[in-house]
Amino acid sequence: MKWFLSLNILTQILLIYFIIINIIAFFFFGLDKLKSQLNKQRISEKNLWLLALIGGSAGSLLAMNFFRHKTQKTSFQIVFVLILLIQITSIVLILNKYN
Repeated sequence: MKWFLSLNILTQILLIYFIIINIIAFFFFGLDKLKSQLNKQRISEKNLWLLALIGGSAGSLLAMNFFRHKTQKTSFQIVFVLILLIQITSIVLILNKYN
């Protein structure tokens, strides 16, 4: 806890945000898997991609493997990989700018 409090406030907020959004993404992928098994109305792929895009890609990827959900659908995987590439590129550019 001491290490967390030693971070500046913006870093603390971002860290909390990424933890929460990844938990939410994990939950929604699991919920979509459950809904698919129960033949209930599903969560749209656009919403699942949006969760990944706004920072939940780690939770999404973890859930996809944990629940074995959306791992065989090529069209979903292509968009997901593009989201990851955009995020990785953005992180590299930001780190290069500030280092």
